Amino acid sequence: MNALRRISRRLVPLALGLAMVGCGGEQFQDLKQFVADAESVAGTRARIEPLPKVDPYEPFVYNQAELEDPFRPRKIEPSKSAKGQIQPDLNRRREPLEAFPLDNLKMVGSLQQGKNMFALIRTPDNNLFRVRLKNYIGQNFGLIIELDETGLKLKELVQDGAGEWTERITSLFLQDDTETTR
Repeated sequence: MNALRRISRRLVPLALGLAMVGCGGEQFQDLKQFVADAESVAGTRARIEPLPKVDPYEPFVYNQAELEDPFRPRKIEPSKSAKGQIQPDLNRRREPLEAFPLDNLKMVGSLQQGKNMFALIRTPDNNLFRVRLKNYIGQNFGLIIELDETGLKLKELVQDGAGEWTERITSLFLQDDTETTR
């Protein structure tokens, strides 16, 4: 067995070498001749355009001392024209429904006594309030300006980013209060 292994170790590389020599014959000679002929004819040689000029890299210098800090809170100064314009009466006595955001209040009904129309407003803690024209509700100084069986309209005063007060008309409509309270 030992002699057979020695012989096979010598014959395998020899057989591989002969197989490789057999592949290198004149098999692709016609293709090599075509390429040589094509290169010799003027104008058929491929032209490669030169690479475009690349500008050198210029690093950006970040100088934080000259730039404004984006995380520092800034106070927005109101414009001079805002003084003397619309402003809420901050000295008046607050009404109970002004403690709640308007979206937490629900109009659940209306009633009329003589010529006076009232709306029934339910708070998140299930208390019921009766309101009429010129009452205030909501946290944006909402004054009731219209009232009927289906809803009410408010004139709210809100402050914009520049500190100026602007009026906004908001509505609160009658809602079906099907929630059962325990």
